[in-house]
Amino acid sequence: MRNVPIIPMGEDPDGRGAAGQPTPRPWQTPRPLSSTAGRNGRWIGTADRFLAEAGFDRAPWLAVIFALGIVVWFILPSKGMWLAAISASMLAALGAMAAWPTGSPADENRASLRLAVVTCALVFALGIAVIWARSSIVGAEPIARPVVMLLHGKVIARQDQPAEGRLRLTLAVREPATGAARKIRVNVPLDALGPAGPPPGLAEGAVVRLRARLMPPASPMLPGSYDFARAAWFQGLSATGTMVGPLVVINPAIADQGIAGLQRSLAEHVRARVDGSPGAIAAAFASGDRGGIAEADEAAMRDSGLTHLLSISGLHVSAVIAAAYVAALRLLALWPALALRVRLPVAAAGIGALAGIGYTLLTGAEVPTVRSCVAALLVLGALALGRDALSMRMVAVAAGFVLLLWPESAIGPSFQMSFAAVLAIIAVSSSAPVRAFLAPREEPWWRRTGRQVVMLFVTGVVIELALMPIVLFHFHRAGMYGALANVVAIPLVTFVSMPLIALGLLLDLVGLGSPAWWLTERSLALLLAIAHITAAQAGAVTLMPQISGLAVALFAAGGLWLALWHGRVRLAGLAPVMLASLLVVLTPVPDLLVAGDGQQVGITVPGPDGRPRLVSLRDSRSSYTRDNLMELAGVAAEPVPIADWEGANCSSAFCTLVLNRGGRDWVVLLGRGRAQVEERALAAACAEADVIVSERFLPRSCRPRWLKADRRYLAQRGGLAIDLAAGRITTVAQSQGTHGWWRPAPDQPRPAAPQPPS
Repeated sequence: MRNVPIIPMGEDPDGRGAAGQPTPRPWQTPRPLSSTAGRNGRWIGTADRFLAEAGFDRAPWLAVIFALGIVVWFILPSKGMWLAAISASMLAALGAMAAWPTGSPADENRASLRLAVVTCALVFALGIAVIWARSSIVGAEPIARPVVMLLHGKVIARQDQPAEGRLRLTLAVREPATGAARKIRVNVPLDALGPAGPPPGLAEGAVVRLRARLMPPASPMLPGSYDFARAAWFQGLSATGTMVGPLVVINPAIADQGIAGLQRSLAEHVRARVDGSPGAIAAAFASGDRGGIAEADEAAMRDSGLTHLLSISGLHVSAVIAAAYVAALRLLALWPALALRVRLPVAAAGIGALAGIGYTLLTGAEVPTVRSCVAALLVLGALALGRDALSMRMVAVAAGFVLLLWPESAIGPSFQMSFAAVLAIIAVSSSAPVRAFLAPREEPWWRRTGRQVVMLFVTGVVIELALMPIVLFHFHRAGMYGALANVVAIPLVTFVSMPLIALGLLLDLVGLGSPAWWLTERSLALLLAIAHITAAQAGAVTLMPQISGLAVALFAAGGLWLALWHGRVRLAGLAPVMLASLLVVLTPVPDLLVAGDGQQVGITVPGPDGRPRLVSLRDSRSSYTRDNLMELAGVAAEPVPIADWEGANCSSAFCTLVLNRGGRDWVVLLGRGRAQVEERALAAACAEADVIVSERFLPRSCRPRWLKADRRYLAQRGGLAIDLAAGRITTVAQSQGTHGWWRPAPDQPRPAAPQPPS
């Protein structure tokens, strides 16, 4: 007889109770959650529901995460940390898949969150890997030290800069000792070429011989200054310099042909047809050649917020493609047989695409131009398919394309400003209030035009607000009246100047272009007048010391949140923007700015009128040095040489001054020459000083109370920004890490950071 299992009362043999419900086994009995676990579960569920119900486009956020991975690579200092970041991203993706596996009971409740974590982690790791690979492939080892050498090489690129009195050659040469190939950029003064100008055959492909004074690409002069060494690294440049002696063309170029030759010929033709500064700007619009624009005009365009018009980017490419599209559509419509058999928008889009690609190649195919061309091609594709032409997804695809090819552009102002402006335009135009404001209605033409003008001004203001943090971070100055100037300047350039330039070039084929060029000169003279008048107004330019990376990150996070979300949830982005604005307002002005060579020092002091003034150690003739000191000190007035400052006591070797900061007096000793000083006297002077800065090596007996920034210290740390009241020293080296373009002095122990005095 078989053993019959004893079934407890209330259960069926299949394990179901009286109500027909499964009876949980002991191992299936849910355990009570702790309060912490319950809270975490609720937070996770809330996040998942938010992602599931948001209804947003995920493509822009993937582009943002990819760019974030690239930026993090620049921020992290070493290979170990790059690997750690990639590993952490992969672990996060694996952890999400393990915690919420597909097909599990929690799958339905965690699907959106799992997808977001896995995708973002992988895209973030991809961003780090792409920029790391790019740096390893294109980065060029800089030369060890300044040198004068004879160069024998092939011309890779030639850039004419008549406004600077020079032309710039990029050469491919080989080192005599090792035979290693190097890419070197040399400035050739036009005066050295004689009255005849550049010799025949000096173009891409020519072989030349010249002697040049070369230097490794310069690191930032001060914390926050332009990092040319980093830019040169990704351009493959090993050295830059200036020609000394004659230039000999050994093998001339076969002909000044190709895109570069056409670009130079077009620029010369336009400058010959339009005189002066308007001609230089017309040449920039036609060929991308900005070398003829005078420094004063560039400064006026920059301070008036119009400098973006000089760089071939979205505005210019869009104008060319739009003109070609409309013209092709209208002309093809005149051919009935074709109009009945071919979709004219598709054909016109193809013609516009060819015009955009040709214009991009003609103007040098710089990163902003390529980005604009890709975005415009996507717009054409959307028009041909009957889709929404202006969308965040289009921007995301264009950004991803550029970042895959040139990932280093993610930290550059051109990329950031271009996409910030486009995002601002799309976010404003797609918002419900703007759609309602611009909705078609029965009204007089003047009222409709007035609404469009108001919207143009509002868009300009929004763009200026979006660009201001980027401009302040990179350039430490911002034009305050750019929105007003752009309301007039952008339509002037788009609908008057550029069509006139195109018409003039077309009519020149039959010798009838003079009237068009005369009108072009008048329109560009008006543009320059707007720039100079705007820049000359009181308060037109705001200078700002180096704002913190935290403030920029908050601005970026808040701005992206405002632009990429929809509905009321986007207003949450105002919180980080307001916090970042507060941080910018509270940005401290450095008391001392010390260049990496120790020869240039700027001291901020209160002026007679109560406004801060900048006292400079040397009266530099370099506008680059002066501008860097003024911008990073946030001082608009011209620097005063320390010898003329009544609070300084100077000798032939040193200057001494006392600064009251943080409730105490700081004695600062600055070296101003190479005059010999007896060591005992120097040691006694150092002992009385809190800070000493010198361009030469100082002996061990020189022991100031806090900081000794001599040649040895500066060679390791680079330029300095010193806040005496906080006892804080910011160095160039802090932002460089072990990236290939940063070369501290070899065989020197890294000095420890000094502790602030009590």
